[in-house]
Amino acid sequence: MMNITIRLETPSDFRETEALTREAFWDLYKPGCDEHLILHKMRQVPAVLKELDFVAIYENKLVGHIIYSKAKVVKENNLEFEVLCLGPVSVLPEYQKKGIGSKLIKHSIAWAKKLGFKAIFLFGNPEYYHRFSFENAEKYKVKTSEGDNFDEFMASELYENSLQGIEGKFYFDPIFHVDNKELETFEKEFPYKEKHVTSTQLECGKKEIVT
Repeated sequence: MMNITIRLETPSDFRETEALTREAFWDLYKPGCDEHLILHKMRQVPAVLKELDFVAIYENKLVGHIIYSKAKVVKENNLEFEVLCLGPVSVLPEYQKKGIGSKLIKHSIAWAKKLGFKAIFLFGNPEYYHRFSFENAEKYKVKTSEGDNFDEFMASELYENSLQGIEGKFYFDPIFHVDNKELETFEKEFPYKEKHVTSTQLECGKKEIVT
């Protein structure tokens, strides 16, 4: 069993976790990735929870990372409820499928409960996230900002009935919207990596990384 240490991320970890995220998501959803730029932008906004920004360490090597941001559910009467948005969560490719992502998720969920948050929302692989009590957000009468529901849009109550009466549309922070020119400029700060289109991308479209 791997002896994994989880601690809060520090500013000295920032570039390393951005590079780690780039490696974890490269060519996964599309040629290249943009998750490392999203992570970089998250450092600059108050929506990010520093108390829920964790890294996983194995033998003095940074191998995983998880981060959360504040989001909201808005009812038809414009009443807003603060919730959490999970992600990105990343594990270096050579350390994936060893339970590191699971440790990061469970550790951070426990802290989110201690901090008094009501619920966590995410977009991800249902087969993976169901094990952490995430369910289709439709169960809680919450839709995306576009008014949609689909299996990959999930929510988890942090305590019993914590989402009761909280229904409407889910909105995450604008940092998740990436400009292609901004991404091209940011990519120049990292070693060159060739982009590929995989058969999985062509056949299945976007899927969540399983760590």
